[in-house]
Amino acid sequence: MPYSVDHDHPHDHAHAHDHPPAKGRRKREGIYLISPAGAVLEPDSVALARERLKAYGYSTVLDRAALARQQRFAGTDEQRLAAFERAAAQRHDIVMAVRGGYGMTRLLHRIDWHRMADSGKRFVGHSDLTAFQLALYAQTGTVSYAGPMARYDFGGKKLDELTAEMFCEVMRGELEVVSFESPDSDPVDARGVLWGGNLALVTALLGTPYLPKVRGGILFLEDINEAPYRIERMLIQLLQAGVLARQKAIVLGRFTGYRTTDLDGGYDLADVIAWIRRESGVPVITGLPFGHVPTKVTLPVGAKVGVATEGGMAYLVLQEHSH
Repeated sequence: MPYSVDHDHPHDHAHAHDHPPAKGRRKREGIYLISPAGAVLEPDSVALARERLKAYGYSTVLDRAALARQQRFAGTDEQRLAAFERAAAQRHDIVMAVRGGYGMTRLLHRIDWHRMADSGKRFVGHSDLTAFQLALYAQTGTVSYAGPMARYDFGGKKLDELTAEMFCEVMRGELEVVSFESPDSDPVDARGVLWGGNLALVTALLGTPYLPKVRGGILFLEDINEAPYRIERMLIQLLQAGVLARQKAIVLGRFTGYRTTDLDGGYDLADVIAWIRRESGVPVITGLPFGHVPTKVTLPVGAKVGVATEGGMAYLVLQEHSH
């Protein structure tokens, strides 16, 4: 089995605006669905996602602008900003992005971050939502969740049950450890703030007030449709900006959807990883089940976690036993 989960003994690491685990709440929270970035071109898939979420015990409410369209965006900037305000004000505990795409960075300087933090909502998604999650943490110290999205994950042709189950367990505060095969990883045993997400979005936030200044952190990264040389160029930017040297570990998820050409001459993602490992001097862990792939773990962005490697396996400790 490439990865497994342990969810027997949850224990919270709470700080300001951290979200306590939902263990003990017999009733599962509802989910409010918003489209913060790209337009939703398959409304039927959203209906399917809502049916599947209902099967897992979650009632859902679709924001009134979630299916809007303005050019490539899910409505105008004003409509998408208003959706965040409605999400903060409504009663459901979880706010999930319908899809990613492009458009989140347009809104960052116009969002009331303390309003988002004080709402107590748990924002969930990946891809373009990385910009929101990192900005929320940079501005307020609030934890959010890199995980599935409604259309992309719950509305696809086939629902990955492990993705859905891990999402539910994290929302209930029950997922303790994720272990995954990582035969080429560097030795590491460390704790730090988990942060990151989509590599292109992390890089796009450099030089802005929306990139967290994390020292001694665990940086996780993934991307889609980026050729190896482009992945390397973004990693070099993080390296030369001093971001990588401040981390205790770099955890790589899936980098999918790219093609190499004859011009690459055999240069591929493995060469990128070898280069960044050598130049950064920071332990690199590969194989994290996260990215634009069917099976993904839900990760608490901004929470303190542990990471370790041993015997070709890597372990991401999301919650630790209390003693």
